[in-house]
Amino acid sequence: MERSGAGRVARRGLWGIARIVGLITALVVGLILIGILLTLLEANKDNQIVEWLLDGGKFLVEPFDNVFKPDGAKAKVGVNWGLAAVIYAIVGGLIVRLLRR
Repeated sequence: MERSGAGRVARRGLWGIARIVGLITALVVGLILIGILLTLLEANKDNQIVEWLLDGGKFLVEPFDNVFKPDGAKAKVGVNWGLAAVIYAIVGGLIVRLLRR
């Protein structure tokens, strides 16, 4: 009888970790999408908040930085950063799903 109690506790712990992973994934994807919008809308890069958001996004998308090389800086950011957001969302979703099993 205690095994089912211990199993329930372990499962609850994994669900908690899954929630944390889901939250981190949402924050990462959200930051990347905000970076895309700020770039496409030509936000003032001298603003400290804009600079901080774009620097955070650049750090997260660095592995995907030159996957595609379309003409224009906006298109490059839109495509490569968008790819990074999709990859992070898929991988984060898979990890959450595995933890909830």
